[in-house]
Amino acid sequence: MRGKSTSFVLFIILLFVACGKDDYTYTPTPFPEDDSITPPEPVITDMELLDLTQRETFKYFWDFAEVNSGGARERYHPNDPERDAHVVTSGGTGFGLMAILVGIERGYVTREQGVQRIATLLDFLENADRFHGAWSHWINGNNGSVIPFSPSDNGGDLVETAFLVQGLICIKEYFKNGSENEKTLAEQADNLWKGVEWDWYTQNKNALYWHWSPNFGFDINLELKGYNEVLITYVLAAASPDYGIVKEVYTNGWASNGSITSSNTQYGFPLLVRHPGAQQYGGPLFWAHYSYLGLNPKGLSDEYVNYWNVISNHTNINYEYCVENPKNFEDYGPNCWGLTASYSRNNDGTLGYNAHHPANDTGVVSPTASISSIPYTPNKSLRAIHYFYRNKNKLLGPAGFYDAFSPEHGFWVAEAYLAIDQGPQIIMIENHRTGLLWNLFMQNEEVRAGLDKLGFSYQF
Repeated sequence: MRGKSTSFVLFIILLFVACGKDDYTYTPTPFPEDDSITPPEPVITDMELLDLTQRETFKYFWDFAEVNSGGARERYHPNDPERDAHVVTSGGTGFGLMAILVGIERGYVTREQGVQRIATLLDFLENADRFHGAWSHWINGNNGSVIPFSPSDNGGDLVETAFLVQGLICIKEYFKNGSENEKTLAEQADNLWKGVEWDWYTQNKNALYWHWSPNFGFDINLELKGYNEVLITYVLAAASPDYGIVKEVYTNGWASNGSITSSNTQYGFPLLVRHPGAQQYGGPLFWAHYSYLGLNPKGLSDEYVNYWNVISNHTNINYEYCVENPKNFEDYGPNCWGLTASYSRNNDGTLGYNAHHPANDTGVVSPTASISSIPYTPNKSLRAIHYFYRNKNKLLGPAGFYDAFSPEHGFWVAEAYLAIDQGPQIIMIENHRTGLLWNLFMQNEEVRAGLDKLGFSYQF
C-alpha cells in the first residue's frame, strides 16, 4: 500500500511540473440550465404571512380610497385606476372603517392620521343622500348623491347600510373614552347609525325589505330571509333604540318561522340551515363573513341553530369540496381552495363576476374565501395563504392578493379588487389574532339589547 501511495504522489508532482511549463488557463465548463429544477419556496412564517396580508390589504382602504370622501371605492383596477374612481360603496365603507381601526392598532397609520381620515368620512356620510336614514348602495364621492345600483335601486339599501353601521358602532366603541376630539367622533358615529329607520323597511309587515326608493317605493320587494349574509341587518334593526323592530319580524322574516333549518349533511358536516340555491353544499362563503365581522359568532345561537356551527360547517364543506375536486380542476386541493362571489373568468377569457360555490364551480378560486375564514379553519386557511404567497408574483398586487384566479386556465388572474372582498380579509385575520372588532361590536349596549330582544345567547 505504501508503494502505491508513493507512486501516486510522484505522478502528481510530475503532472504539476509538466503543466507548469505550459501557458495553460483553466476555463470552467458551462453546465446547461436545468429547467426541471424547482426554485426554493419563499420562506415566511405564519405570523409574518398574516402581517403581510393585513398590511397589504389595508392599502385598499387607505392608499386607494376615494380621494374626496375617504370612503371605500366599489372597485379598484390597477391597470385602469380611473375606472369608477368616485363610486363609493356604503357596505365596503363600513368594512373600511373597521380596517382603519386595525391599521391604527397595527401601526400602519398613526392614531392621529386615523382620526383625521375617519372624521372626513363621517362628515361625508352625514351629508350624503339618505332614505329614511338608510344609505344607498353606491354614493358619489364628489358630492354624496346616490348613484343608482340598478334602474329601480336608486334609494336606500338596508343591507349595505347594516354593513356600514357595523363599522360605525366599532368606531363609536373604539373612541368613546379617548380625547375630546375622539369623543366627538364617537358621538357622531353613534348618531349616524341611530338615524336609520329600520322599522320603515318592514312595510308594516313581519319582515325587513332590502330596498326603498323615492321614485319606486318598495317595488323591488326583496324580503330579507335567511340563510344568507343578512343576519346582521335583523340584529341591528332590533338594537335600534328609536326605530327598532319586534321579535316577530325576525321570527317570520329571517327565520321563516323555523323553516330556516336544514337536516342536510355533506362530508359529515351538517348544514343546519337552508342555503337557497345551494342546499346540499352551502352557498358562497361570503355568507360566513359579512354578518360576522363585528357580530361574534362564538357562542351565538338563537332558538333554531348555533351560528358558529353553521358557519364553521359551511366553511369545512367548501374546503372538502375543493379537496375532493369532482371536476378535476387544476391545483384544487388542501392548499388551493375557497369558492365565493368575486370577479370571475368568462368563457371567452374576459373579466366577469360570479357567485362561486360548489354547485356553481367554474374553476375560479377567490382568495378572500379562505383568508376570511381563518377564525373557523385556521390551519386550512393558513395553508391556502401560503399557497397564494408562493404564487405572489402572479397573485399579490398593490392592495393585497388579487380578487380571483384560475389555475385551470393557465393561471388566469383577475388583476382587480372589490371592497367587499378585501375588507373581510384584514378584519377576520384581526378577529382571529386579537378579537378586536368582535370585542368592540359586542361591548355595545344597544347591540346586546337587540340580541336579548331576539332571544340570542352570545358571548362578549
